[in-house]
Amino acid sequence: MLTDGGRGLLYVPILNYADGNLDPVREMFLHPRAASGLADGGAHCGVICDASMPTFMLTHWTRDRTRGDRLPLEMIIKKQTQDTAALYGLTDRGTLKVGMLGDVNIIDYENLQLGSPYVTADLPAGGTRLVQGAQGYVATIKSGEITFDRGQDTGARPGQLLRGAR
Repeated sequence: MLTDGGRGLLYVPILNYADGNLDPVREMFLHPRAASGLADGGAHCGVICDASMPTFMLTHWTRDRTRGDRLPLEMIIKKQTQDTAALYGLTDRGTLKVGMLGDVNIIDYENLQLGSPYVTADLPAGGTRLVQGAQGYVATIKSGEITFDRGQDTGARPGQLLRGAR
């Protein structure tokens, strides 16, 4: 923990890692009713950094896993897009088809990787949270506008608030 100028972190998995691997998670994820995603509304943002989950799914499960079977890239993408949209009743999103809404991520798959988590104090009243960046996202496009370009926010805000199923 004293590495990286005292900013080192200790990773202690507490669930689904009893045998020293993520096989139980893979088994759960293969279930047809399993949904990709997690959130606690920020209640534990000082000790858990779950915003990296989509990138972890793409890197670990489809490309980098060495102990156990990997998962197909197209399955992970479908779980994160089409299946998630269907779960929340967003019938106008989740697939790349004419007339569908949503955003598109252009990914440099071979160079996709997570950075190390770090603590930042940017919440109200000086509250802290864990943040974890990623490399390999070339662009995010929403309604024809580039909203992120190589990890940098462009300032474009073409999206809108969703208030329920569509």
